[in-house]
Amino acid sequence: MSSTPAIQDSRHPFIAAVLLAIVVAAMNVGLWWWSNLPRGPDDWHGPIGGFALSAFQRYQNPLKQDFPSDDEVDSDLKLLRQYSPRIRTYAMLENPQVYRLAEKEGLQVMAGAWLDNRLDNNEKEIQALIAQARRYPNTITRVIVGNEVLFRNNMSPEQLMAYADRVRAAVHQPVSIAEPWHMWARYPELAQHVDFITVHLFPYWNGIPRSAGVGAALGSYNSLKQMFPDKPIVIGEIGWPSNGNRFQYADPSVSNEAIFLRDWFNIAKKEKIDYYIMEAFDQPWKEQLSGRTEAYWGMFNADRQLKFPFTGPVTEDVMWPWKAIAASLLALLPMIWFARHYSRFKLMGRFFFCALIQLACGLIVWSATLPFNFYLSWVDWTMLVLLFPAQIAILAILLINGFEFTEVLWRRSWVRHATMLTPDPPAKQPFVSIHLACYNEPPEMVIVTLDSLAKLEYANYEVLVIDNNTKDPNVWKPVQEYCEKLGSRFRFFHLEPWPGYKAGALNFGLKETDPAADVVAVIDADYEVRADWLSTLTGYFHDPKVAVVQCPQAHREYEHNTFRRMTAWEYDGFFRIGMHHRNERNAIIQHGTMTMVRRSALEGTGGWSEWTICEDAELGLRLMHAGYELVYVDELMGKGLTPADFKAYKSQRYRWAFGAMQILKGRWDWMTKKGPLSGGQRFHFLTGWFSWFADALHLIFTLMAIFWTAGMIGLPSLFNLPMQLFLIPVIGFFFAKAIFGIVLYRARVPCSWYDTLMASLASMGLSHAIARGILHGLTRKKTAFIVTAKSRRLGESSFAAFTPVREELLMAFVLLLCVIGMATSVGSQYIEGRLWMVILAAQSIPYVSAVCGAWIAHKAGDKAG
Repeated sequence: MSSTPAIQDSRHPFIAAVLLAIVVAAMNVGLWWWSNLPRGPDDWHGPIGGFALSAFQRYQNPLKQDFPSDDEVDSDLKLLRQYSPRIRTYAMLENPQVYRLAEKEGLQVMAGAWLDNRLDNNEKEIQALIAQARRYPNTITRVIVGNEVLFRNNMSPEQLMAYADRVRAAVHQPVSIAEPWHMWARYPELAQHVDFITVHLFPYWNGIPRSAGVGAALGSYNSLKQMFPDKPIVIGEIGWPSNGNRFQYADPSVSNEAIFLRDWFNIAKKEKIDYYIMEAFDQPWKEQLSGRTEAYWGMFNADRQLKFPFTGPVTEDVMWPWKAIAASLLALLPMIWFARHYSRFKLMGRFFFCALIQLACGLIVWSATLPFNFYLSWVDWTMLVLLFPAQIAILAILLINGFEFTEVLWRRSWVRHATMLTPDPPAKQPFVSIHLACYNEPPEMVIVTLDSLAKLEYANYEVLVIDNNTKDPNVWKPVQEYCEKLGSRFRFFHLEPWPGYKAGALNFGLKETDPAADVVAVIDADYEVRADWLSTLTGYFHDPKVAVVQCPQAHREYEHNTFRRMTAWEYDGFFRIGMHHRNERNAIIQHGTMTMVRRSALEGTGGWSEWTICEDAELGLRLMHAGYELVYVDELMGKGLTPADFKAYKSQRYRWAFGAMQILKGRWDWMTKKGPLSGGQRFHFLTGWFSWFADALHLIFTLMAIFWTAGMIGLPSLFNLPMQLFLIPVIGFFFAKAIFGIVLYRARVPCSWYDTLMASLASMGLSHAIARGILHGLTRKKTAFIVTAKSRRLGESSFAAFTPVREELLMAFVLLLCVIGMATSVGSQYIEGRLWMVILAAQSIPYVSAVCGAWIAHKAGDKAG
């Protein structure tokens, strides 16, 4: 019975694929529905107590002397009159037409004079307040002298009270001062100079959750009544923002604003509380003054649209059905294609990757539509346009990693799986020419390799040792002498000077190869090979389509050295995971050791390429382009030494990344245009390096994050906290990639949890070196071929151990300063701030890993010494 689903899939793969895609798409719609469940506060019927009014339109800004026209103000007043008979203003010199137009609309105005530390301007405001109060006695029913003047510390209480006394003496309307609750508690003497108390209550700015917000406001109101039992109390501002930054436990959202205000309207009516809500219309210009949240306090948005209904349930995003459908439609065809094309995967694997496709499409829709919930400047939009492709790149890398994760974990079996063969009799054995290129290698290390080659259980082979450009005769002559001792099968060549690095040496060897040779094998100078290496694998060359037989790059003598052990297992991951994944589509990366190549294919396609420092990977691609098959046998047929220290480890990975970019540029047309390469081969050679591109993007993003953090700390008026739009996908990508890697290691690599984590540390420590290799490879044509040192450098001090990671050390230190700076300034106040600190900490992990790796290498070397 357990085989029934597989049988059904094989009989009806398209139907199964469509059904699976529909199920995932439906789950996507359900997730959007669940995240936008209607929330039901009590209905509100009747007029609102009053509106705090700033009449600036969406793109107007008083800081730039850009003010609304009479028609715009009149239109706003007509709209507000439908909801309330009262408004409150803040300044007399800005928009003075409000009072004349309010009189026409029959609105009552609580008029305010704006006071600050500009004495001349204060005088003008006071004079205007008195004049307008006298001119419109039936419209201006109350007046306010100063708005949060003491809260901003613009003047002393005595100065403010003097202004209030002056206005009280000049007008007939009741006079007040507007301050937050705690300022009335701090300066109770203010009450003696006003006719009524105007208080601002903002549970949001107290970090109180919305569910407790109305209760907190009532508590402050009742406390004020007890403090001043003989004074009428007017709540001059109360409200909740619909967007912006979370503040402690207070979350700004449309639904929270709707629920808070509707609850407040009902309780205020019941308790007969006099109030003005903050505010009538969203004011985008305020974001420049006090941060993102200040723009979103309006009951109407900046386009004068009501944000929520007064009756019935409240939905956070009324457009969610269209977004959900768009995300489902965007993902539908890719999901059907994947589920149909990879019906050989287990059902769980197909479901997982379809869900990943759907998640990526949902994030694209969310990222594309979320900015329209904000009032963004042209600078913000420019940044969005520049960063959106980076978001797409992050999702692409996630999908690529997810595909590998899915295939490795949920395949039913490997489609292309090669094992050792029964050895041929000597008469049928292909003749193999083994090429060993070396430069300045310790002779004792090379001799170990030669001894292992001499013990091969194979009749038809030769060994060519090509030493290129080693200056010291004491290094290369012992190897020459040892080759002579081993007999005529071993030939030694010393080339000086010789161009082309390793490729140049191998091309020389190709010319010196025995004419009878059918196969060219290449190993590194530090490898010990198994005696059955050739005998159990050369049989694959009886198939004329096969051009390469590749074995893993494995290591020895690492068990008791912490650094060599962690790097050995880091290497092992690619050969146990990535190479199998690529092998399914005949797209392996050929390596320059433990590889065998059909001689005719090698010579027929041009030999070893000397224009790239990764001549091995380029040859593999070239042979695929020529239509050949490459065979990967996951058997440890030889083992070499890991890099001696972190400098060598970094240098090798830098060379691989640089060479990869040389190949990408040099063979771009092969990978992007339809031709001899299959779609799977083009996919792997284009996307296989995406994880390395992620390292380059990480470096770029880290530098940008450092710059932006410095701006937020030093110039908070110009630099805001990044939106969750950018923060959530980045954090999600980081954790998803880490989970993918660890799960695959546990499933495929035969090492302990400790070795898995140490291998992860080693891998992350290479991020900066890879990033530099990618960026240099994209911008430069050539770089030097640095041979990977396999023997320990002597006499290295503890301080010198960090020399290879000085850039990483600097980056880690700067990121630490950024985290501290955020924690002591704006970071801890908002969820976005805490998320940003998490990102900064996550960005530091590769740099800290590199520093740890360098120290581990140093200490391990000391113990070995």
